Amino acid sequence: MLHIYNSLTRRKEPFNPIEPGKVRMYVCGMTVYDYCHIGHARVLIAFDVVLRYLRARKFKVTYVRNITDIDDKIIRRAQENGESIQALTQRFIDAMHEDAAALGNLPPDFEPRATEFMPQIIAMVRSLIDKGYAYVGANNDVYYDVSRFEGYGKLSGKDPQSLRAGARVEVAEAKEDPLDFVLWKAAKPDEPAWDSPWGLGRPGWHIECSAMATDMLSAHFDIHGGGMDLQFPHHENEIAQSEAWSGEPFVNYWMHNGFVRVDDEKMSKSLGNFSTVRDVLGRYKNDPLGPEIVRYFIIRSHYRSPLSFSDEQLSSARTTLQSLYRTMQNLQPAKPEPDSDYERRFNAAMDDDFNTSIALAVLSELRSKTETLKRANKGAKAAAHCALMKKLGGFLGLLQLNPSEALTKHLSASFKATSHMTAALVVVTEDQWINEKIAQRTEARNAKNWAEADRIREELESADIVLEDGPNGTIPRRR
Repeated sequence: MLHIYNSLTRRKEPFNPIEPGKVRMYVCGMTVYDYCHIGHARVLIAFDVVLRYLRARKFKVTYVRNITDIDDKIIRRAQENGESIQALTQRFIDAMHEDAAALGNLPPDFEPRATEFMPQIIAMVRSLIDKGYAYVGANNDVYYDVSRFEGYGKLSGKDPQSLRAGARVEVAEAKEDPLDFVLWKAAKPDEPAWDSPWGLGRPGWHIECSAMATDMLSAHFDIHGGGMDLQFPHHENEIAQSEAWSGEPFVNYWMHNGFVRVDDEKMSKSLGNFSTVRDVLGRYKNDPLGPEIVRYFIIRSHYRSPLSFSDEQLSSARTTLQSLYRTMQNLQPAKPEPDSDYERRFNAAMDDDFNTSIALAVLSELRSKTETLKRANKGAKAAAHCALMKKLGGFLGLLQLNPSEALTKHLSASFKATSHMTAALVVVTEDQWINEKIAQRTEARNAKNWAEADRIREELESADIVLEDGPNGTIPRRR
């Protein structure tokens, strides 16, 4: 049975959806004022794996991932750029879609934008005022009264009294309590605004998600996900306002993925230590495996654990993926191995709070077994194991490329530079290219053309192939 670690209860719990066989899942998406970075990629991929596995388990999943397209950062960036908010947000929404698709993510079923839900947001704020959970401040902002909600802090484990002691209140705010948060912001000059019972203004960040989630999935749904940095105050505030509004539980299972770290610091735009998704993928522009390399790197760690970003980790992911595809190469299509212990252990790992690190270890064992069968000339058996590799890899969004096409790293740059053939006629695998380069180097050495031999060695080393010369010839090793 599938178990999920619930951030609300701080323990793994059996997964029982509200409606048998159906799952309603909401994930906090991007605030679209810049390109997605690797921290965002982790959110996208972590919950894409959740989505894929739930569907593999035959659940009918409705997946909603919102877009925040009105926000202080968006307004500020548009002003800095001298462009309209609509132009800015659409540009980065398009870029986000490109990045998500490049990483192999399935699209959400629905992708609501905050600016499209103003009637629902205003109605929710009005209801909270009517129920006594919100008030209009002297500055015409509308605030949520945290003191009225008894369960405040239950998600984050934070004590309201301790939070009050350390709270800071801006001079322009008119809160009755330092913990109160804004639901509706009164309009400022030269900022976008919508009409409301409290005058022109725009919504606060937290109310946007509550209005979109409850409108699209109902007041009470199964899974709410997002980065660990959203647990407080964003998700805590979502619970407070949503449950006060509806009078029932908001979400059954809260899921939060861990931080991405660089040099023991959280990766974030504010720290300036982030790499965008397109920057990282750009390093692999000649490598068909590039997107799967990033994906493998991210899911090699359990989604709740910290993730250390480095070139070494990416290189290690690429080496592992190459070995998986190399084993799958030259095997005929077949049906997956039936009633397999590998599949049972893979599913057991995924049933344990989507433990992708153990699932990948099982996949590695399956690769070793498939390779052994290949070498023993047991082609049919090897093909069935290979089909199972592809099936299980598909649950994670991996191993869906044609193996020969996947193993063409550096060919578009290196091979074309030394060939008079047109690109349309060049169809070679990485291993074939390596063997050809070794043959060319051997010819150069026999002709005592040491400069050419050294050049070929350097070309191979640029592709992470190290040559070892011995009495039995030259052996290539992957670095």
